[in-house]
Amino acid sequence: MPEHAPDNPRRDFLRKTLTLIPVVTVASTGLGVGAGQLLAAPQHEPKVPATPPAGNYQPTFFTAEEWAFVQAAVSRIIPADELGPGALEAGAAEFIDRQMNTPYATGAQWYMQGPFKADAAPELGYQLQLSPQQIYRLGIAAVDGWCKANSGQVFAAQDSATRDRILSKIEAGELVFDTVPAKVFFSLLVQNTREGFFCDPIHGGNKGMVGWTQIGFPGARADFMDWVERNEPYPFPAVSIRGERA
Repeated sequence: MPEHAPDNPRRDFLRKTLTLIPVVTVASTGLGVGAGQLLAAPQHEPKVPATPPAGNYQPTFFTAEEWAFVQAAVSRIIPADELGPGALEAGAAEFIDRQMNTPYATGAQWYMQGPFKADAAPELGYQLQLSPQQIYRLGIAAVDGWCKANSGQVFAAQDSATRDRILSKIEAGELVFDTVPAKVFFSLLVQNTREGFFCDPIHGGNKGMVGWTQIGFPGARADFMDWVERNEPYPFPAVSIRGERA
């Protein structure tokens, strides 16, 4: 689509990430099946410092500590800046929580039987025995555990700069967890954050269609092909599936 403003690193990032990578492309791993035994939600939910508000939405999958982590993480993956709201304000955390209650999150639509081969070729598809629900539950616990061991505070309690450093370590695989590969967890988190920023608002994210507006995407309009080749901004506001306009 035509650009609405001069090139900007954040806008370029958002534009490029509109082409989303399916979860089956996350890295293969040789995790033991025993990791699944750690998935039960904690019986006692520790209090964590307040995180930026996410409207009136109450999570139905994540625990209080997990929810604080997700909000804190998405706020750094696509942060708010002078161009507009970030992933947190757009409702990406809500989108992720809603997705955790779908067949996608349980792996119901995937082949999830063994053998699980760590060295399988990428074209053979997804090789983990963990569903997205399990990756989140194990990954959040692992990151918060690492943070507590190193600073005495969970991820959500860290300042923005520290969160960025921790996420960078996870992305690079510098943190090694016993229950889930760090890079796999990071890839899923980033993918779902992008999806929450660019989805139709009917799914809980992209509130106010801020993601579409920032990259000049027209949304669910029936026809805009006559504007594709024009070197000028699309003049009409984005439209959601429900008919809402940006």
